[in-house]
Amino acid sequence: MTDAAPDDDHAERARKLFAGPIAFLKSAPALQHLPAPTVPEIAFAGRSNVGKSSLLNALTHRNGLARTSVTPGRTQELNYFDVGAPLVFRLVDMPGYGFAKAPKDIVKKWRFLVNDYLRGRPVLKRTLVLIDSRHGIKDVDREVMAMLDTAAVSYRLVLTKADKIKASDLAAVHTATETEARKHPAAHPQVIATSSEKGMGIAELRTAVLEAVES
Repeated sequence: MTDAAPDDDHAERARKLFAGPIAFLKSAPALQHLPAPTVPEIAFAGRSNVGKSSLLNALTHRNGLARTSVTPGRTQELNYFDVGAPLVFRLVDMPGYGFAKAPKDIVKKWRFLVNDYLRGRPVLKRTLVLIDSRHGIKDVDREVMAMLDTAAVSYRLVLTKADKIKASDLAAVHTATETEARKHPAAHPQVIATSSEKGMGIAELRTAVLEAVES
C-alpha cells in the first residue's frame, strides 16, 4: 500500500458520504436546544458574510441547504445538519461574528451562544474557521482563534472566495495564513483554499471533514 492510499480512501468515502443523505435537523437559539451529543460535530465559524452558507451548500451538493444572504448577520442560531443515513456526523452552521445588522443585545447573545458552544461541546471534533481570501485574517478572527487555543478546541483555517482574487495574491494570502496558523497550538497547520462558485478545494475540504470526524 502506498502512503497516499489512506488519503485516497478518505477522499472516496467523503465523496460518497456527501453525495448521500444530508438533511436540516434544527436551529438552536440557545444551548438548551442543542441536539443530544451522540455523534461527532463539525462547526463552521467565520465573520459575517464570509461565505459560510455558500460553502456549506457547495460542500453538500445542495443549493438551498443553508440559507445565504447578502445581509451580514442573518444566521442568528446554531443550525444543525445531519450527514449520512444511518447518521454519521453533524455539520453546525454558526452565527457570523464581528458584525451584524441587529441590536447590540442580540449580537451579545449570539456571541455568548457561539463561545459557550465552542468551549463546552464534548462531541465537537473540529471547528472550521473561514477566512475571506480577499482580506486575510482580521483581529476579530484572531480573537476567536485565541479563544479556541485557550479552550484546546481543534480548528482549521479555510480560505473562502478564492476565485475573487488573482492567483498570485491568493498564493500570498495562503502562505501568510498558514504561517499564522502554525503559531497557534490548537490550529491545524495546513490551510485549505476554497471557492463555492468554482468548486475549488471542495473535495479537499470534504476529505478534511471526514478525517476530523474519524480522528
